[in-house]
Amino acid sequence: MTSHAISWVDVFSAAPLGGNPLAVVHAADGLDEDTMARFARWTNLSETTFLLEPTVPGADYRVRIFTPGGELPFAGHPTLGTASAWLALGGEPAGEDVVQECGAGLVSVRRRADGLSFAAPPLLRYEPVAEPALLDRVARSLRLDPSAVLDVSWLDNGPGWIGVRVADAETVLGVRADWSAMAGLKLGVVGPHPEDAECAVEVRAFVGDWVVEDPVTGSLNAGLARWLTDHGWAPDRYVAAQGTVLGRTGRVLLERDAETVWVGGHVSPVVRGTVEL
Repeated sequence: MTSHAISWVDVFSAAPLGGNPLAVVHAADGLDEDTMARFARWTNLSETTFLLEPTVPGADYRVRIFTPGGELPFAGHPTLGTASAWLALGGEPAGEDVVQECGAGLVSVRRRADGLSFAAPPLLRYEPVAEPALLDRVARSLRLDPSAVLDVSWLDNGPGWIGVRVADAETVLGVRADWSAMAGLKLGVVGPHPEDAECAVEVRAFVGDWVVEDPVTGSLNAGLARWLTDHGWAPDRYVAAQGTVLGRTGRVLLERDAETVWVGGHVSPVVRGTVEL
């Protein structure tokens, strides 16, 4: 058993307790995969990350990302939260940006006045959902009349998201999930706010296998931004609100730069200490 520094941070929130929490275990190279998985189940957070020495040139550190159900190659709020925790404990990037190594490859993280932002990795699957049975299941999972579903697309950058576009934010906020119908699906729902609103869109993320709504989701917002800007449904720079129904005040800044989508937000430190693993 060894002692490790641990940081608990709140991602996509300018103040603690408004965003999505993350536990970051530092200097975790001596931990085996089973211990990482067990600790992630014990925290019961949507994700727990483990900071390791990089294995490829150009990376400042390597991270492994675990949910209570297993490991992910990439996830958005763990990327921002891990970078913030690494910097806070004295991490010094080799270049201007922080470069993270993870299962999806190298991910650049920018430091900016309004927080951090990461360059979203390429979408692994990006095409309309065309199968009638799956389209019907998506609508049933969200308890929506099929006529209320405007568009459905694969937006898979690792976690396997399906994006669902509806007419407005009010429809997004009114969704009540049918978890039995949603088993095996990860659905992200998006709809626009009125033009004079603080945020351009409202987003919600549902993970059927875990029977959970994720408070604020970087990977989903990355895929949604590519989809929405490709079709002219959102400008190249906008703010998404997420977590409203859960009592959170998550804010995600999305910016399209040519073929790169940058996903940004604030990270608030909440707890720092040590853990015995």
